[in-house]
Amino acid sequence: MHEQTLALHAGYEKDNQKTMAVPIYMSTAFDFGSADFAASSFNLEQGTDNVYTRVGNPTNAILERRFAEVEGGSASLAVASGMAAIFYSILNVAEAGDNIVVSNQLYGGTVTLFSQTLKKLGIESRFFDVHEPEAIEELIDDKTRCLFFETISNPSIDVPNFDAIVSMADKHGILSIVDNTVATPMLCKPFDFGVDVVVHSASKYTTGQGTAIGGLIVERKNLYEKIKGNSRYPYFNEPEVSYHGLVFADSVVSPVLFTFRTRMILLRDTGAVLSPFNTWLFIQGLETLALRMKQHTQSALEIAKWLQKKNIVKKVNYPLLEGDKNYENASKYLAKGASGLLSFEVEDYATAKKILDKVEIFSIVANIGDSKSIINHSASTTHQQLSKDELLKAGVSEGLIRLSVGLEDTQDLIDDLTKALG
Repeated sequence: MHEQTLALHAGYEKDNQKTMAVPIYMSTAFDFGSADFAASSFNLEQGTDNVYTRVGNPTNAILERRFAEVEGGSASLAVASGMAAIFYSILNVAEAGDNIVVSNQLYGGTVTLFSQTLKKLGIESRFFDVHEPEAIEELIDDKTRCLFFETISNPSIDVPNFDAIVSMADKHGILSIVDNTVATPMLCKPFDFGVDVVVHSASKYTTGQGTAIGGLIVERKNLYEKIKGNSRYPYFNEPEVSYHGLVFADSVVSPVLFTFRTRMILLRDTGAVLSPFNTWLFIQGLETLALRMKQHTQSALEIAKWLQKKNIVKKVNYPLLEGDKNYENASKYLAKGASGLLSFEVEDYATAKKILDKVEIFSIVANIGDSKSIINHSASTTHQQLSKDELLKAGVSEGLIRLSVGLEDTQDLIDDLTKALG
């Protein structure tokens, strides 16, 4: 089945009440029925959907199954935020003394997670430019645990060379992890290009209306073949003390190895659990995601072309514009569109500030992927914590304005920007 059909039906078999809408199981815990069943549940013999909502919930399980199918993976794990999804994906493979190789062009919060928080945990982050993937190899050593990048970077709007990055990861037996939040599985399928793990902030396009915070981790099919016996990943291949010596890579969960260990170790112990109500909101959003992404993309491309004609605009960043440095990669990896996210540069912060203060339909908001259009000055908000050097490497100038183009009439949005740009 195709993505749009899977987004409406996958992962849910109607319950006894035959409800068309997925039910919300707002329950912390579940009745085991017998002491033996309770014991076997905690011994990982009964699945995780009906044990305790911190590690599994029936509503969450439906979203996880559905999203995995839409993304084309073997399994997914829903967590409390996109940042939790990124954090867990790293902690699942790295510990103090290890390092990760990551793109310069990332969301500001991800940069600070990698450069500051992980540093305090003893995990080193080594940065590369997505337009210079050949530089990755010199950053890799026997302590490297993953390569991390974004499908469409926020807010520089860069599109990486998936083939070059993934081939480097595979050459050294390292996991590749990509944040597919901006493209969504409706526009890009990273697993088709060999990526191992995909993470999402479901708070963006998946919900579509800015109503809930949540994240997802998805693993590709047969990922266990890359992990099993790989000396880079002892967590999966050595006895786990908290489960009486269980070796995850040798257990029956091998088809869902990456997400299962994340659930039963990291989610169990640190508890970034997604509320079933938020899960339900994401399920509703997922049902219309394919249609919304078409409109977001169509409007964004039209606005990007219009912005190119404005004298006040020094540069427009949108990968489907002919002549954009990302056009070749976007044509290959984003055949269905490049989302509603674009950015453009004006002379300086003072000019950007005037534009932001004049818009009426666009709202000044830090989020992206909403059905309502959003405008933001990245250097003073989402990327404010970065140094000048980090801002430069991330492609964020003082005059950069980011737009998240919503679902309003495109001409109304152009009219709004016309008044603001003067």
